[in-house]
Amino acid sequence: MSPTDPTAAASAPDAVTDALQAAAFRRLLAHLMHERRDVQNIDLMILAGFCRNCLADWYRDAAGERGIALSKDQAREAIYGMPFGEWKAKYQQDATPEQLAAFEAAQKRHA
Repeated sequence: MSPTDPTAAASAPDAVTDALQAAAFRRLLAHLMHERRDVQNIDLMILAGFCRNCLADWYRDAAGERGIALSKDQAREAIYGMPFGEWKAKYQQDATPEQLAAFEAAQKRHA
């Protein structure tokens, strides 16, 4: 795989593709955990149709597919970098009426 070939990642062996995807996922988590704690889950849901809790659910689903038992709380801690209750107390704000209205509208688009 040549580092200058833009199609190299697409034709990489499965192990390389998995490693690249895992690195990108770790970077996303670090970004959400450390650099963008200000972005609320409701904002993510409005704009992207998923949030940190969705990532935790997907993480737990992936574990289950591999025969690994993971609780909802364990999955959330893996995504949030701390227990969910601690995250909520430190960083989660109450949704504004505007956010709730935007969320309702977004739910109709994502359905």
